[in-house]
Amino acid sequence: MTDSAAFVSDPPEEGEESGQGRRIAVALSGGVDSATTAALLLSQGWEVIGLTMQLWDHGVSVAGAGRTCCASDDIHDARRVAQTLGIPFYVINLEAAFRQAVVGDFIDAYASGRTPNPCIRCNQILKFRLLLDRALELGAEALATGHYARIVTEAGVPQLRRGVDPDKDQSYFLFATRLEALRRLRFPLGGLTKTQTRQLAERFDLHLARKRESQDLCFVPDGDHGAFFARLGNWAPITPGPIVDLDGKLLGQHQGVGKYTIGQRHGLGISAAHPLHVLAIHPAENRLVVGPASALARDSLEVDELHWLDPIPLTGAVPILAQIRHASAPRPATLLPLEGQRAKVLFETPQRAIAPGQACVFYVGDRVLGGGWIV
Repeated sequence: MTDSAAFVSDPPEEGEESGQGRRIAVALSGGVDSATTAALLLSQGWEVIGLTMQLWDHGVSVAGAGRTCCASDDIHDARRVAQTLGIPFYVINLEAAFRQAVVGDFIDAYASGRTPNPCIRCNQILKFRLLLDRALELGAEALATGHYARIVTEAGVPQLRRGVDPDKDQSYFLFATRLEALRRLRFPLGGLTKTQTRQLAERFDLHLARKRESQDLCFVPDGDHGAFFARLGNWAPITPGPIVDLDGKLLGQHQGVGKYTIGQRHGLGISAAHPLHVLAIHPAENRLVVGPASALARDSLEVDELHWLDPIPLTGAVPILAQIRHASAPRPATLLPLEGQRAKVLFETPQRAIAPGQACVFYVGDRVLGGGWIV
């Protein structure tokens, strides 16, 4: 075990908080990002405690889930990091909340023909509500994570901004964070690139400096949604049904709507003269509609469950940058208010494969204004 004093050697750089005599919790996922976060804060004088969420029954339900963000191997790695750094370590059992708020939402979304984003729900409810509460109960003044995003406070109000590494920016996944929670969060890696993070991990002699990235969902470790749904029993999203074209002509049979998302091309099991994509999912009729890629383009969308990090008065048209999935770039658009917690987004140029159930996040420059869920 390394003496933690070895990490208290470098003074904080300009813009960093001094942690001398202050306690902070770090959400240790078992990956290099959270491990480096803990070591970095320790080097700045913080009294660091490590927290890891137990979210799923790894031994029974997720055998072989070593590539996910909350697998049993990752909990072991998180514990080893805490031992290396000489910090207290706690495993927080949040399985019941995870099943209800994240897995349950995932199932309901596919049953309704939507494509969910469980990572956003997990951040919103598990990490930045339940885990944050536990951190505060343990006497920490803040919770730090390895997210690549930044928090900039102006006039006493925290702003969520993109991470400086465009290939790693994770602000999209954080739009639903409560403003009051943002005041208690720290993202020390937001000003770093992934390469710099790995270099720091090697400097801090962390055993997982070269550990590969988490990829799949922790409760669907192999990415096979159909197999996951099959384990749930007789459930509609895995019931075979018709695949039709835009004119209603029967082209084949799908293997359950839970296996498909808008824009999907591969795995349809039908042959045609031109590539076909999923254009619409109708769970009530258990039917997929497919067609050419050109039919995927849309110049607008609607969102509900609006969430604001920057409470601008939405009384008229607001120019924004809108991002409709994590892997896509933000696009110029206009935001228009609708009744209730709803809004319409009008794009300057049509966007491809807008998927209901995904998040649409609003930016001005690199600042996150808020977002909503595509309907």
